[in-house]
Amino acid sequence: MKAFVIVKYKAGLRMAEVAEPVFGDRDVLVRVEAAGLKQLDEKIRLGEFKQILPYALPLVLGNDLAGTVLRVGAKVDGFKPGDEVFARPDAARIGTFAERIAVAEADLAMKPSSITMAEAGSLPLVALTAWQALVERGNVQPGQKVLIHAGAGGVGTVAIQLAKHLGATVATTASAANADFVRGLGADTVIDYKDEDFEQILSGFDLVLDSLGGRNLEKSLRILRPGGEAIGIAGPPDPAFARESNLNPLLRLGIAGLSRKIRSQARRLGVDYEFLFMHASGGQLERIARLVDDGVLRPVVGRVHPFAQTPEALQALGTGGLRGKAVIVNPPGDSPAATRSEVAGQHRQGEQA
Repeated sequence: MKAFVIVKYKAGLRMAEVAEPVFGDRDVLVRVEAAGLKQLDEKIRLGEFKQILPYALPLVLGNDLAGTVLRVGAKVDGFKPGDEVFARPDAARIGTFAERIAVAEADLAMKPSSITMAEAGSLPLVALTAWQALVERGNVQPGQKVLIHAGAGGVGTVAIQLAKHLGATVATTASAANADFVRGLGADTVIDYKDEDFEQILSGFDLVLDSLGGRNLEKSLRILRPGGEAIGIAGPPDPAFARESNLNPLLRLGIAGLSRKIRSQARRLGVDYEFLFMHASGGQLERIARLVDDGVLRPVVGRVHPFAQTPEALQALGTGGLRGKAVIVNPPGDSPAATRSEVAGQHRQGEQA
């Protein structure tokens, strides 16, 4: 099948013929019809995560998808061929820039029925990130004050809507050109990051979702109330992440050093900092899908590219100016699907693995 791979870190993304996915008894084989593009893909390509995510090369990139089930493993009971699904595969099993992928049943959910494949393909990683920051980690409650940085971006567009649904008063940073757009998503206060300093305007916040890191994160700590929390998705990673990832002692020590400064600043201010590296969850995606179909959340797709233009589309993320997410699409009929015999043969391989 066709897929976009890197053969070494920092090398360009290129199309290649790769083996069909091998899937086991609890896996689902999905034809990828849409896949979201994100800076995470670029960071993986550049090797920024090679110590904590030691992928074997060549590697098929891509971290979320929407598509149609082709076949299910012998012990799968929640999905059947023909189902329209979406997912963020487990970090160890990425590879959605491909015609097909095998996904663990536990990481998969039925696609929201009210949106397109392209919209569904834009959602899994950013929606799970927002959910895990605001619900799982932050436990946001009605009446709390939440700051979401980069409100017009992929995570920000979903996080604003979710925080508002949870009953929070929401502030966000965005360009002046995007001010009305993010207000339309539910932001109560919009800070023009080019001309205004959010630290001079905001105070007493319960939670900050930071996607920028560096000085932005340091300033975010200072607008929190005592006991408030900053959740960073751009880093630096913290010791809890290292423990949960079962990293070796040397890497744990290094990660503790990376975050020591920001953790010390947080302690002095009487607030908390934690790093979030989103994890796959089909169960959470089911809840997100219901919110989408209920009209609570709407995906924001800023650009749609054909599958063949995946390298150019990934490179274009660096140019900025994008609202929401960029997506690649591979509609049925654009390229040959797996034949029944090919898929069945790979299923037998999976059962033997």
